Amino acid sequence: MSGDRPVRLAEVYARLLTVEAYPGVPEIEGVWVRELRKHRSENGAFMEILRLNQSGAQQLPGPHDPRQFSVSWAEPGRLNAFHIHLKPQNELWCTLQGQLSVWLVDCRDGSRSLGVQRSLTLSAEQPALLHIPSGVAHGYRAGAQGATLLYSADAQFNAADPDEGRLPWDTFGAHLWAEDRG
Repeated sequence: MSGDRPVRLAEVYARLLTVEAYPGVPEIEGVWVRELRKHRSENGAFMEILRLNQSGAQQLPGPHDPRQFSVSWAEPGRLNAFHIHLKPQNELWCTLQGQLSVWLVDCRDGSRSLGVQRSLTLSAEQPALLHIPSGVAHGYRAGAQGATLLYSADAQFNAADPDEGRLPWDTFGAHLWAEDRG
C-alpha cells in the first residue's frame, strides 16, 4: 500500500495525462427526465408509460398534453440531428428498444439556459421519459443494436404547415457525436 503519497508517472506518460471531471448535469429550462419502472417476471415484463385524464398527462414533473403518438425506428449507429420546433410543440420521448445517445441544446432567445448543451442516454434497460420543449434542438445517435423510440407531441403534425426545423448535424460541433474511446 502506498499510503498518502501520489504515484509518480514517467514523464512521457505524465505529459499525456488528463484527469476526468464530473460536473453536475447542465440544466435546460423546461427539460426534465422521469424514470420509469419496468416490472419483470419469469415470463416477461410490464411498464406503464403514461396515464391520461381530461387535463392531459398525470404524475409528470411538468405539463404535457399529448395530441399525437409516433414511433421511430433507428438502424444501428443512425445519427439523426438536429431537429427543432419553432411553433409550440413539446415532445416526450421514451426508448422502448436499444439505446440512444441524445444531445439537447437550448436555442431559445431570452431563455435562462440559452446555449446550454446537455447529453444523456435513453435506454430500454433503464427506461425514462424525456421532455423536450419547443426551441430546444435535439438529436440522437442510435446504439449498436439500433433503437425504437416512442414519442408524444402536444401538437399534431400538419403536412400543409410543417414545424420540422433542421440544423446541420455539426452545428454545435462534430465532437458531440464522436465515438467515446476512453
